[in-house]
Parts: sequence; structure tokens; C-alpha cells
Amino acid sequence: MNAADSATAARMLAMLDLTSLGEDDAPATIVKMCASAADGDHPAAICVYPEHIETARRTLEVVGAHDVAVATVVNFPDGSNDLARALRETRRALAAGADEIDIVFPWRAYLGGDREGGPLMLQECKAICGSRVLKAALETGELGDPLLIREVSFAALAAGADFIKTSTGKTKTGATPAAARVMLECIRERGGGAGFKAAGGIRTMAEAGRYLALADEIMGGGWVTPAHFRIGASVLLAELRAALT
Repeated sequence: MNAADSATAARMLAMLDLTSLGEDDAPATIVKMCASAADGDHPAAICVYPEHIETARRTLEVVGAHDVAVATVVNFPDGSNDLARALRETRRALAAGADEIDIVFPWRAYLGGDREGGPLMLQECKAICGSRVLKAALETGELGDPLLIREVSFAALAAGADFIKTSTGKTKTGATPAAARVMLECIRERGGGAGFKAAGGIRTMAEAGRYLALADEIMGGGWVTPAHFRIGASVLLAELRAALT
């Protein structure tokens, strides 16, 4: 790796949401991931199921990674239109110590004609979150149509989402550069205050670099910081660490 590759790897690592959302995740799995987060430069956040929030928080404190946020998932992975469920899960996650909430937008209901339920869910969950970060996973691979992705992006941003996110990573099609461009353009049109998260199927530094380059192109390099840009791809960690050695 040359100096340019190392610089890019350092940028990506600082914006990485290190994620473990396996159905069979055990506490030991989460402890190991949190320990890896502290080994050198730190990622922006770790993202785990709600039942692992306390384990993650405690482990990050023990290993000295106090600056790494703890994120969790809500309304996941199905994107139900059950408002009471989403609010209940959000309250419990925040009470357990989550810093960031990744909520799945109820995209099926939206496709079925319900244009109010999704924005209302985000509004009410954001009210509970307060200053804590709310990321809305739009499941763009399922929405498909760029015009629909644009419509849902604007709806999520208007409802108060701090980030809009491509995918849960649990569907056939995750992140795509085409969807990312639409989402970033929506953020720009609304003044650039919200952030963007690329997640779902990103497995290499080269793939992640496409999203980083898109964000630099559309938003400008000064915008692309952990406060505005995240990559959800745990498999990247080893490659990024190697590029920094």
C-alpha cells in the first residue's frame, strides 16, 4: 500500500460502523469485536442487537475505546409499520445505553400506499432520541426505482432522520452506487445537514471507496466526516488495518 492508500484507509476506518448482527451472536462475539475496535485507530461506532448493548458498552470502557459509539437496530430487519413496537424498542435501546439508533423505515407499507406511517414513525422515534443519532435504513434495493428512492429519502429527512442508510444488509440487494447518488443528492438539496450511511454488501476497501468518492464528489471533501458519512461493513476492518501498517 502507498501513502495515498493509507490515507484513504485511515479516513474509512474513522467512518466505519463495525457491525455484528448475526442471529447466533454470543456475548463473547461482541466482546471480541469491541476489543478489535480498540486495536489501533478507532471506528466511529459498533452496531449490535439490542440485547448486546450493555456488553458492548462495558467492553468498550474496559478496552479504552470510550470514543466509539454504541449503535443498535430497531424495527429490524423487517421494517414493520408497527409504531408501538418501534417506539418500545427505541426506548429500551436508549435505556440500555445506545448512542445511536438504526431504524428500518417501513418500506413495505410505503410501497403499499401508506405515505404517512413511515414519516410518523421516524418523527416519534427521533423525539425519543433527542440529541442521539437516528439513522433510517430505507432498503433501497427493495424500493428499486430511483424516483421512489428519492421520494422516501426526502420523507425520511423531513421526518428528522440524522442519517439515511441504504440497507439493512439482510435483503438480496444492499448498497448500490446508483442509490447512494440519489440519496446524497437529496441530502445536498436539503442543505447537507443530515448524513449518509452505505451498508449492505460492501466487502472490500475498493467497494467502499466508490461511496467515499461519490460523497466527496456530491458533497465536497470537507463534508465527509464521521458526523456525516458512515460505512457499515465489518469485513473491511482487517483490510483497513493492513493498509495502515
